[in-house]
Amino acid sequence: MKIKQANFIIVDDSELDCFIAEKLVKHSGMSNKVISFLRAEDALDFVKGNPFPTDQMLTVILLDILMPIMSGIDFVEEFEKLPADVQKKYIIVAFTSSMNKKDMATMQSFKSVKCLYDKPLSPEVLSTLLDDTVLFPE
Repeated sequence: MKIKQANFIIVDDSELDCFIAEKLVKHSGMSNKVISFLRAEDALDFVKGNPFPTDQMLTVILLDILMPIMSGIDFVEEFEKLPADVQKKYIIVAFTSSMNKKDMATMQSFKSVKCLYDKPLSPEVLSTLLDDTVLFPE
């Protein structure tokens, strides 16, 4: 099987969860670029700045739902206001340690959120994401 590649943006207010996710992604060899943000506002500003303009590779945003100031839900609401040509460069994968069914249902209702997993990111989930036809349609 051909290894899929993607850029990754990790958005989580937990430094430990960011560290774990970044190490897993880098260790997988399946990413050209990995950047982490502890604040969703900073990640949104990064996306708005179109940081990979010449890079045709897909960018996966690993997004925590529960964060202070701007939650993952708030992030997605703002993300979906961006122009379609910006949105199409990204796929959002949400992560949560919460059992709040309302938050989970809200995240799953957004068109830009492809899937939702429990935290923290694991090697198995990462492998599933990179092999998944939802993320990489043939």
